[in-house]
Amino acid sequence: MSEKTTLPSPSEELAQAGQEFYRRGWVLGTSGNFSALLARKPLRVCVTASGLEKGRLDETNFLELDDDAEILQGFGKPSAETLIHLTIYRFLPKARSILHTHSVWGTILSDHFFEQGAIEIEGYEMLKGLAGVTTHEHSERVPIVENSQDYVALAHVIENVIRDNMDIHGIYLRRHGLYTWGETVAEAKRHVEIFEFLFEVLGRQLR
Repeated sequence: MSEKTTLPSPSEELAQAGQEFYRRGWVLGTSGNFSALLARKPLRVCVTASGLEKGRLDETNFLELDDDAEILQGFGKPSAETLIHLTIYRFLPKARSILHTHSVWGTILSDHFFEQGAIEIEGYEMLKGLAGVTTHEHSERVPIVENSQDYVALAHVIENVIRDNMDIHGIYLRRHGLYTWGETVAEAKRHVEIFEFLFEVLGRQLR
């Protein structure tokens, strides 16, 4: 009789992604936060507790929260940026995991292209790694939003950006970091990898 294969839990998948992103320099220090959708009605999410080094994450470092960001299970404090995760889940029905990273190249591009309103990427084969993209001729826009410590107001801004750009795969907070998502943790992780590759390509072309 063959042994049953046990699939990793959402917190295990997120912890593994965090360790990999830390190794690649995309969530240094205690930066970044990750979440997975557990249920939509009522809304339940699994999210990283605040202030943790992402290279040392394990499944005990996650909180289960409700629609009001109240803790249902786990120990620690949820990041103020949890409001952004909840907003994305509410307005993007296909989003089931959200990953937030802080890379050097993305930060540079978010400042460089801020007045244009978005990082625009076109003509690269790697774009086909984004869900639903089938050709390198695709043009991807990553809207850039001014960063703020008022996360209630920031969540409203992001809500409006999503309403106006339902086909995007990510949003960048200026001089802060990337939010991207997917239908699974694996898909969201792939989107981070695609964006970070393309951000470095664009960044190295800047004069």
